[in-house]
Amino acid sequence: MTELRYLPDADDVTTFTATVTEATDEYVVLDGTYFYPEGGGQPADRGRLEWDGGGATVTNVRKDHGDVRHELDGIEGPAPEDGDEIRGEVDAERRERLKRMHTAQHVVSRVVLDEYGASTAGNQIHPDRSRIDFEPADFDDADLADIERRANEAIQRDLAVTKENRARDAVEREVDEGRSLLSLIPDHVDPLRVVAIEDWDMCPCGGTHVDRLGEIGRIELTDRTSKGENVDRIEFVLHDE
Repeated sequence: MTELRYLPDADDVTTFTATVTEATDEYVVLDGTYFYPEGGGQPADRGRLEWDGGGATVTNVRKDHGDVRHELDGIEGPAPEDGDEIRGEVDAERRERLKRMHTAQHVVSRVVLDEYGASTAGNQIHPDRSRIDFEPADFDDADLADIERRANEAIQRDLAVTKENRARDAVEREVDEGRSLLSLIPDHVDPLRVVAIEDWDMCPCGGTHVDRLGEIGRIELTDRTSKGENVDRIEFVLHDE
């Protein structure tokens, strides 16, 4: 089983060493990794693995029954073998964009729940754009302008973002209704990794996040589409300013 070393609060680490536990021409499994495997609406990290005499680009990372497979492209030199020490390097610039985007998603979701009573039914994070599906929702242009304004006001407060493991029963008691999809998390998962924005928002989440809201930049809502009865999708981008 691969140790997810970026949890609960080491998602700022992008270089590390680890030991190969399984190796093929297509992927490598390590005893521990800081690469984020695809999940929870967030895409996998990309980067590079190197070992004595060789290296390869990591094009995808995914979970497989407790292991994390680092899918490789263009292996240089001899392939790695079980027991080899590797040096991993996550694409730090891409990781930073995803951290900003994922925390921005939490901000928008909090605003919409507070002001419009709509829960997050799903989301998809990308480095350059993201989307959130809300239910029940039927937004108009004035609503979008209000959501964007309130989200950016929250960012300007530069609240601290903490990431820590908490006992599941405590999370179930404390998380606001509509702010989690706990029913989708198997009962045996305990503790839960929780992302909290001071006393303003708290949500179980395994993704990568910034440490303060001010790191996000400015949110711009770019589109709204209906995805069925009472479900609206909001799309957004981020600006550095």
